[in-house]
Amino acid sequence: MTLQASIIAPSRAAIYPSLAGKRVLVTGGASGIGAALVERFAEQGARIAFLDVDDVAGEALAARLPDASYRHCDLREIDLLRSCLTDVQDQLGGIDILLNNAANDDRHGIMDVTPDYWEERMATNLRHLFFAAQTVVPAMRSAGGGAIINFGSISWHLGLPELVLYQTAKAAIEGMTRGMARELGRDNIRVTTIVPGNVQTPRQQKWYSPEAEAEIVAAQCLSERIQPVDVAALALFLASDDGRMCTGHEYFVDAGWR
Repeated sequence: MTLQASIIAPSRAAIYPSLAGKRVLVTGGASGIGAALVERFAEQGARIAFLDVDDVAGEALAARLPDASYRHCDLREIDLLRSCLTDVQDQLGGIDILLNNAANDDRHGIMDVTPDYWEERMATNLRHLFFAAQTVVPAMRSAGGGAIINFGSISWHLGLPELVLYQTAKAAIEGMTRGMARELGRDNIRVTTIVPGNVQTPRQQKWYSPEAEAEIVAAQCLSERIQPVDVAALALFLASDDGRMCTGHEYFVDAGWR
């Protein structure tokens, strides 16, 4: 079976009626996993806004999807993030589903880390998830509930090299998810984490040679590379009413990578 033949075609993918008309916000939605999230939620009939700093990719994606709108937003700037989210809530009339996807996995060595670089990496990979959730919670409460889906990483579970700050942030996301789920559950707001394995995106491919990619597949239980749509498929379920009793935990899409 070829890689392309193994990807579920949109015509065969699951449809969740409960997602039709939902107001969805995706961070880092211009490319990679984020773009797959935007596309798949649009196929469900959701109304989508997505944030990114890549204007070329963001505007191109929005031009293809009539129910999606793009906004430039540097998530490291919390005041700007809050302003963008307020504008999106005004535009959509609220936010039912927040997908905290944006991150950046630049490689680094322990001895190269400075205090400024530490702060920048936490701002890029952790801090904005909390403040995005904090900003949308009041509207979710008023609407009677919602879903916040954070994105972690398999990397810290495996202890991969040259990613210590990224892994620190991603480990913290799982703890944050559990705390938020407990505090927000009585408001019918569900909080989960998706933990992708090594997903075959253009960004990830720049780090790996064909030989390294073969090593990844050899370490998996399944014999194919994970695609962004595989991650989006899990997000659709967790955001839908079918996942109504899922909260406070992490859910893996890693092909059994160990």
